[in-house]
Amino acid sequence: MIIVNSISNLRSIISAWKQKGLSVALVPTMGNLHAGHLKLVNIAKQKADKVVVSIFVNPTQFGVNEDFANYPRTEHEDQLKLAKENTDLLFLPSVTDIYTSNALTTVTVSGLSDIYCGAFRPGHFSGVATIVCKLFNLAQPDVAVFGLKDFQQFTVIQTMIRDFNFPIELIGVNTERESNGLAMSSRNNYLTNQEKQIAPQLYQSLCHAQAAILKGQQCFADIEQQALLCLKTAGFTTDYFTICCSDDLSPATKQDKNIVILAAAKLGKTRLIDNIYFSL
Repeated sequence: MIIVNSISNLRSIISAWKQKGLSVALVPTMGNLHAGHLKLVNIAKQKADKVVVSIFVNPTQFGVNEDFANYPRTEHEDQLKLAKENTDLLFLPSVTDIYTSNALTTVTVSGLSDIYCGAFRPGHFSGVATIVCKLFNLAQPDVAVFGLKDFQQFTVIQTMIRDFNFPIELIGVNTERESNGLAMSSRNNYLTNQEKQIAPQLYQSLCHAQAAILKGQQCFADIEQQALLCLKTAGFTTDYFTICCSDDLSPATKQDKNIVILAAAKLGKTRLIDNIYFSL
């Protein structure tokens, strides 16, 4: 596995690959890799000749009083995991490599960036869209692979690719879960042992809501309120629990056939997100 820190070296290697007619897949990450990330790498290997994984804890997607400084950084362990998966190139830039001190340009996907997680984390999705746009520019991928645990993030990136005419195939990969249903996440490391016993109830609430809809219950507001009450009783502080049309994340109506249920809630100091999507 090639490990690259500088933008110039990254571009040189990818240019050489492209001149040979090789396709490139990009898997952007913030490190602290788990089985979900490695699943993305394996999907990427099936879709392209060469796989580039980036590890970059992006400061612009963290808000005030969020966990940028304490975000888990495990570069050595991550390198070993990626090498074992036969990753072709690991891009490990510094903040100063990515952001110049006088940078004035950001990318914002209007509307989608302001709802759900965007409402509770102002500026977050602008930070996400900007860094992903930068990585697309640097790596020139033919394919980009993202997990669907953050369904809103995936939708933001999908919209940016469409609006900017990026010649990139975007692939979403189903959420990897612990045996108890909890979505794998780097932030699960923040949970106490007691909280780890409670955390799977977030996914359970999504499953119960899905079951109610599939049984024909059409008052989505009642389903949402019941879920919010159950989560509060379990000890969560809920940001939102919303039944949406998965095409554009607008509130779902009885006419919608493609559904995603989005949820975000805090358990202690840890903010968890999850979703479940399905078709009627």
